[in-house]
Amino acid sequence: MNIIINGQTKEFPIEITLENVLKELSLEGKVMAAAVNMQIVKQANWSSYILNDGDKLELLDFVGGG
Repeated sequence: MNIIINGQTKEFPIEITLENVLKELSLEGKVMAAAVNMQIVKQANWSSYILNDGDKLELLDFVGGG
């Protein structure tokens, strides 16, 4: 199954959750917001949100500056 993450296509096993994608990419605790196909997915739902082939996932991390 292919998922487009921040513009780059990545291959994952079928029936993967948003939370497991973050684990696979070693992004646990780093991502502050996620949108699938332009729809925000609340962080409380990441463990149960199952991604589909061809989904477009945008992961955002907020960085402070000075």
